[in-house]
Amino acid sequence: MIQILAWAQVGAVPTTPLDMVVSATAPTKIVLGILIGLSLISWAIMFAKWAQFRGITRKSSEFMLNFERASSFEAAVDAARQSNELPHGRILRRASEFLREVTPALAATAGRAAKFSGSQVEALRLVLDAETNAARDRLSRYVPSLGTIGSVSPLIGLFGTVLGVIEAFIGIASQGSGNIGAVAPGVAEALIATAAALAVAIPAVFGYNLFANRLNRIDSELEGFGTELIALLVREGRI
Repeated sequence: MIQILAWAQVGAVPTTPLDMVVSATAPTKIVLGILIGLSLISWAIMFAKWAQFRGITRKSSEFMLNFERASSFEAAVDAARQSNELPHGRILRRASEFLREVTPALAATAGRAAKFSGSQVEALRLVLDAETNAARDRLSRYVPSLGTIGSVSPLIGLFGTVLGVIEAFIGIASQGSGNIGAVAPGVAEALIATAAALAVAIPAVFGYNLFANRLNRIDSELEGFGTELIALLVREGRI
């Protein structure tokens, strides 16, 4: 209320959103500061995830081309050593470790080489699924934070809105009238808090949905890669 009386005395009425923010009460400034911090965090996550997914998409395309050109499983494993950071490479190396550690249940005969039994193939599939889930967990790191920011920011903005409305009623009580000069500062603070909350929440929710859909596509690609890997082993007569 001291601020409102000062404006009335000196005529320094805020005319721009920036002036309103500078002249806002301390609680409103705290709310705006929290929203600014959340906005910086969400944008940092979005830029980092955008760069990460962009790199994975480009490198995975190159990897799949090399995998399709591989003449054998060992050649595919050699190609995977050059893509240590890719989830496809990790899945392929995990399959290679499984083949080295597990002895085929069906011994070799004069007509065929040793083969893995159906239960061993199912175990291999479970190993590949586990590695796929681990890869998704690594890629989804910090993405849920975008959803949290998108859902919490409007509530924080609503808190700032309530504070602005309270300030407007205090202005009415102090001046004994409901003229625009008494109500405007509090209403302005309320609207600024609302606008700031929406400016934080909308990009965060958009980024969360975008990256969640991208994670689902990558998950499907990795599951398909696991199937192609097993098909390669079938063609080589290992299972």
